[in-house]
Amino acid sequence: MAPDKKTIWSLLSAITDPEIPVLSITDLGIVRDVRIDGEDVEVIITPTYSGCPAMDVIATGIRLELEGRGYGKIAVTQVLSPAWTTDWMTETGKEKLKAYGIAPPQPQRHTCTPGLFATADAVPCPQCGSWHTKLLSEFGSTACKALYQCQDCKEPFDYFKCH
Repeated sequence: MAPDKKTIWSLLSAITDPEIPVLSITDLGIVRDVRIDGEDVEVIITPTYSGCPAMDVIATGIRLELEGRGYGKIAVTQVLSPAWTTDWMTETGKEKLKAYGIAPPQPQRHTCTPGLFATADAVPCPQCGSWHTKLLSEFGSTACKALYQCQDCKEPFDYFKCH
């Protein structure tokens, strides 16, 4: 099958993140580029964090999806620079996070500077919408999330950290 960039991007949008299965890898913004050279297909990806354990699973998922669709020569290349940023997430992806119960990054209320975490009043609860929330831990269920608790509905929730 002759590779077509639009078709490959469409196939990649169906591959979900193994840690947050409601997000596709394109929603997450880790797919940087698709390069085609004759029959060769290269997919360029950037991890959300250096050393992210999900990247090997994602690379395997990309290869399996494309091979299953008849593409033969597939390379998945990880690039670290420039570093991934939550700015690369799609708005659809951020809405999916919220619906799933994870507060999406809030750059409009907090400067997305590496090493800084949102203050308690900058993260709305994805359950009830209250801004009356409290940081419990700078690390949640994965390194890219922080753990918060809503002071109104009392529900704990992950916040996808800006970076």
